[in-house]
Amino acid sequence: MSIKKARNFAIACGLLWSGVACADEWPNRAVTVVVPFAAGGTTDMVARPIAQVLSQRLGQPVVVDNRAGAGGTLAAAAVAKAPADGYTIFLATVAHTMAPGLYKSLPYNFEKDFEPITIAAQVPNILIVNPALPAKSVDELMAYINANPGKVNYGSAGPGSTEHMSGELFRSMAGANIVHVPYKGGAPMMTDLISGQIQMAIETSGSATPQIQAGAVRALAVSTARRSPFFPDLPTLAEAGLKDYDVTTWYGFLVPKGTPKEICDKLYAQISEALKSPEIRARLKDMGAEPGGETPVEFAKFIHAETDKWSKVAKDAGAKIE
Repeated sequence: MSIKKARNFAIACGLLWSGVACADEWPNRAVTVVVPFAAGGTTDMVARPIAQVLSQRLGQPVVVDNRAGAGGTLAAAAVAKAPADGYTIFLATVAHTMAPGLYKSLPYNFEKDFEPITIAAQVPNILIVNPALPAKSVDELMAYINANPGKVNYGSAGPGSTEHMSGELFRSMAGANIVHVPYKGGAPMMTDLISGQIQMAIETSGSATPQIQAGAVRALAVSTARRSPFFPDLPTLAEAGLKDYDVTTWYGFLVPKGTPKEICDKLYAQISEALKSPEIRARLKDMGAEPGGETPVEFAKFIHAETDKWSKVAKDAGAKIE
């Protein structure tokens, strides 16, 4: 072997050994979970208890960093460029499989720039209205919208968010003349819905449930194809007349592309075990959410299917964000 080849071989071995050593030592400092929406929303509510249990399991602080804006795409762009060392984790949502069909261009590729770890939780969305609205069913809501075209506002956590696309799908399928009002997260949107600044939303169950129970908002239907075991008395939107309406909100952990496989494997093992803990299952149940735990391969296939689905929905609805 020539001196040059021997040197290159030594460098390659050194880099390989460095990566293995780094993976063996991980984590030796705080880990950050980037949440792409404001504190207090459902994504944040999913992230924080899991981060707490994960911190206990990893023996290092796991810090939640809320970076709201642009329907979650600002945070995604930041994490895609973060060091692929396992210290930056992204809690993506269904909104990130909606974005490719909505935005003219994105500074990242969701399927190519991230390594999927696992789904954290899945929840139904709930069609909710301000109690002052004279509607106690989907039929009554549609009658009110038809009698007041352009005067009913629906809120969302931002352009391209789950609430936005759920509302656009509702508007398109129901032929409803309603107006989209975007916010920088689910929490401020809920505040305005309760106060009557907006009249309706199709919000995730985690954020909606406490307000429904408190009587601050009125629930009319769930977004999933089948009734939710947590809300058995609520009809589905499909049952209420919007045939084939089916939206499930999910939350999943990913890391920047190139993160060592050893770290990804450790992260999957720790998160999937955390999701089995009674504490996490109880917290998710309170939000009407079911825990995930799918393998990275299963999650990758799921992301691809969701991206195809929402690209078609955006095209059919004519929804675009410049």
